[in-house]
Amino acid sequence: MPVINFKYSDLCSLIGQDVPQDVLVERIPMIGADMHDTESGSEDMSVEFFPDRPDLYSVEGLARGMRAFLDIQPGLKSYDVGKSDIEVTVDPSVKSARPYFLCGAVMGVDIDDEMLRSMMELQEKLHVTIGRKRSKLAIGIHDLDKVEPPFTYRLADPHSVRFVPLAKTEEMDMEEILSKHEKGVGYAHLLAGMDRYPVIQDRQGRVLSFPPIINGALTTVTVGRRNLFVDVTGNDLKAVKGALDIVCTALAERGGRIMAVTMHDGGDTFLSPDLSTRSMDISASECDRFLGISIGADGACECLRRMGMDAVADGDTVHVRYSPVRLDIMHKVDMFEEVATGYGFENFGGPYRLDQTAGGSEPITAFSDGIRDVAIGMGYTEVCTLTLSSHKEEFELSRLPEMDNVRVLNPITEDHTCLRSYLMPSLIRILKHNKHRDLPQKIFEIGYVIREGKTVPHLCVMATASRTPFAEIKGVAEGILREMRCDHEIAPCGYETFIEGRGASIVKDGKEIGFFGEMAPAVVVGYEITHPIMFLEMDLGPIIGERKDTLF
Repeated sequence: MPVINFKYSDLCSLIGQDVPQDVLVERIPMIGADMHDTESGSEDMSVEFFPDRPDLYSVEGLARGMRAFLDIQPGLKSYDVGKSDIEVTVDPSVKSARPYFLCGAVMGVDIDDEMLRSMMELQEKLHVTIGRKRSKLAIGIHDLDKVEPPFTYRLADPHSVRFVPLAKTEEMDMEEILSKHEKGVGYAHLLAGMDRYPVIQDRQGRVLSFPPIINGALTTVTVGRRNLFVDVTGNDLKAVKGALDIVCTALAERGGRIMAVTMHDGGDTFLSPDLSTRSMDISASECDRFLGISIGADGACECLRRMGMDAVADGDTVHVRYSPVRLDIMHKVDMFEEVATGYGFENFGGPYRLDQTAGGSEPITAFSDGIRDVAIGMGYTEVCTLTLSSHKEEFELSRLPEMDNVRVLNPITEDHTCLRSYLMPSLIRILKHNKHRDLPQKIFEIGYVIREGKTVPHLCVMATASRTPFAEIKGVAEGILREMRCDHEIAPCGYETFIEGRGASIVKDGKEIGFFGEMAPAVVVGYEITHPIMFLEMDLGPIIGERKDTLF
């Protein structure tokens, strides 16, 4: 999860008043965060935020949230958006590459070292999280005074555009950047298969950005009072707009003036950024039932204002207005969560009841624990394998009786095409991946297989060694059955899985519940194993079903 680092004094300055550090350490986690490496009296603070709140991925966003949460300035924080004379054209060619492009300007931002670091961290955290490592969106922040509008976003031939990329001093064309620049090498896969690449240029053709790879060195932002131009390109319009709104409002928290630019995108002309608030209506009574509290519509409004929203009660209905930077609000349940957070998670619950009941293990759990003790006592190590398997390993290689099983409709790999009907193929896969280990190898698993659409508990015990005599696996099987106090019979087994005459069935009440023996060499070789194998597999369901007392 994203971790932001900042100075205590910087946070208080942005909040607008000095808040005791111990209060911040106590209250910040209550909005969905975890404090990191913060010592009392230290200027350095570090907070890890939950992934659903990208608007808090900067000290500026955190200050905005804490002003409301601490009742310093509750309610919706609005930002005035002026209109600039900057115009931006989106060429139709980009629709086949990164089709969405939004931008804005923020004027008169006083940038110091702390603010510059915060701005860079916010940009990278948005790239990694909602940007999915730049595949979904990429952000550029530029010194507006170093370029001349209007700007154009278009596709260009990789060799026709040359510029000095960020952190370099020599010009490169876009193809050279992808092969030589560390950022180009790291993100070149995002442009794989394209014969032309996206580029943002000013009136004179100077390059602001080569998205989603690298910005131009020309527009590098430095310390001082600056006018900034923010661009966001990507493949998801909601994410692109959300990232632009988050960055612009964070810069505005530093005293910048947000100015809209005129976007010409095909036949559409509109202003960006658009910071119009969003709205949602919720039922106060439904919210109370959902949360298990009784605060009514007025109480819900108070809680929501503490979460940086405006809320008005109209009978049972609560009309809510919230900021466009709140990308996590999608459903009424999200609004109920906001009410809960504003109410205070520490206020939920009550004293412990005296009529609590003690929990107990399910029969299968208690039974499995007993089998584990027996198998471990025999020198076997427990493993846990995937329920997914393949038809080839389950039936063709194993030569076990084939049955209808649950198939995966669109399997990602050939190894995971169905749900397993036996445990044996899963365990032999463990041995296959450990051929380089010393012998003997003795493993077991208690797990579920799928039979006739139902989960059925099975036990499988397996060993590989230089010699795996039938008498040894027979002794293991009879020892486990004796400890389970299971009445049974041993009968010959004709499965091709076993060497002829060295396989046996476990029969209970006239029905086979398991089998054991020495694996046939053809089966061993089919699984790419180089040493003999013996194994036991049995269905535990009939044994558990008949026992009502403690099994072990």
